[in-house]
Amino acid sequence: MQLEKIISISGKPGLFRLVSQLRTGFIIEDIITHKKANISNTSQVSLLDNISMFTFESEVPLFEVFHHIAKKEDFKSTINHKSSGEDLRIFMSQVLPNYDVDRVYESDIKKLVQWYNILEKAGYIKPENFTALNAENEETPEAEEVKTKKAPAKKTEKTAAEKPAKKSTKKKIEE
Repeated sequence: MQLEKIISISGKPGLFRLVSQLRTGFIIEDIITHKKANISNTSQVSLLDNISMFTFESEVPLFEVFHHIAKKEDFKSTINHKSSGEDLRIFMSQVLPNYDVDRVYESDIKKLVQWYNILEKAGYIKPENFTALNAENEETPEAEEVKTKKAPAKKTEKTAAEKPAKKSTKKKIEE
């Protein structure tokens, strides 16, 4: 799943895809209706690719949380974001059992559920979208080999006899 160009804009409902950058802002496209619009540089934009959820151990990227939800819901839509706070907390503990209950607010869970349902409706939540990205992140034997190779030894200073003669840069003046 490509979250790198999917954004949320403060004050605008839904999710958008960045289409192009202009001198004064951006061209965006609603991921469900595919309507294009302009936004200014001053708009508060959040890239979904840069968002993480707090757990007690670390921060989990939003992509991984979406993957957990997709597996739980069999890649279909999930509960409504307008569900009660208790239902949302129960849902979150099923999807990400070690989420930090003090730092992940009810509003965060609502946004997570709403964004997941929007992405599912727009066709972004598919098994192949998650497996393709996981395959890219897995290390291949060639990548391991490159990591284990030692850097070449530093070249030693050549002696004057080994150095090639310098070319003269002075121009000959003919009389």
